[in-house]
Amino acid sequence: MTDITETIRAEKSRTALSVQAGFLTIGLLLLLLAPFFFYPIFLMKLLCFALFACAFNLLLGYTGLLSFGHATFFGGAAYFTAYTVKSWGFPPELGILTGVVGAAFLGLVMGYLAIRRQGIYFAMITLALSQMFFFFCLQAEFTEGEDGIQSVPRGQLFGFIDLNNSTNMYYFVLAIFIIGMLLIWRFIHSPFGMILKSIRENENRAISLGYSVARYKLGAFVMSAALAGLAGALKSLVFQFATLTDVAWQMSGEVILMTLLGGIGTLIGPIFGAGLVVTLQNYLATSEFPVTIITGVVFMICVLIFRRGIVGEFYASWVGRKLGFVYRR
Repeated sequence: MTDITETIRAEKSRTALSVQAGFLTIGLLLLLLAPFFFYPIFLMKLLCFALFACAFNLLLGYTGLLSFGHATFFGGAAYFTAYTVKSWGFPPELGILTGVVGAAFLGLVMGYLAIRRQGIYFAMITLALSQMFFFFCLQAEFTEGEDGIQSVPRGQLFGFIDLNNSTNMYYFVLAIFIIGMLLIWRFIHSPFGMILKSIRENENRAISLGYSVARYKLGAFVMSAALAGLAGALKSLVFQFATLTDVAWQMSGEVILMTLLGGIGTLIGPIFGAGLVVTLQNYLATSEFPVTIITGVVFMICVLIFRRGIVGEFYASWVGRKLGFVYRR
């Protein structure tokens, strides 16, 4: 009887993996063909914010830490990349690396100060530090104040790929997005990621098992900051500018909204959330009705109907379970 049960479970697992692999293949094909049917700048913006939301979800969904200061890493990396590429003549790949390293350093400093507290106190400390960085960017000479850094050159990737071509730029952003998602997937399925989930579920028990919770939290914070910086660095090259909007508290609010809409603790949920918010912003930008009000209404509807987020509810539904998806949040 036990052998039969195990055989059935193994068969279901293989079926689920096949279905999920099919969805992944279809998704990749759609992304490869998308620039032939949609405006490339819109698609690149969507990918940048999707990566940003996934980076934030790494901290909130898998570690249980709510940060109100992630705009610091997103906008900080945008400034670092824009400045080094425009003023120092860095190639785009080196400029992006500079932005990621800068964001990781900011995450290390902010995380070291913030993880000493929990809950709302942690969130408020991240918000306060983020506002400090905002006013630093407002006053610093290299950020050019309220004007921001404009006319950032995209340059030549590896010296021979012209990123001024929108198609080339799109596939470069797509490649970075896929690499970022693979890093997140590997991170959350590693032993380190499993310990983060245990901290999220029961921090006191993780401490009793001998884990240095503060170090694991700090590691997750820095990783999340670096990936958010990667998204911000890409964004500065896509739009060719970096402004105070990127480091404002509203940006931190937007990424929280995207993550909640898509589904906390799901790998692809923030992608759907970012897609929904960016699409609303893009197609309602010329509308007389305020986009923020429409976004707020959509958010309220999702909170009332999709308590786990759009993807989270799908995972938890009968169809999602049959397809082999599991919602563990």
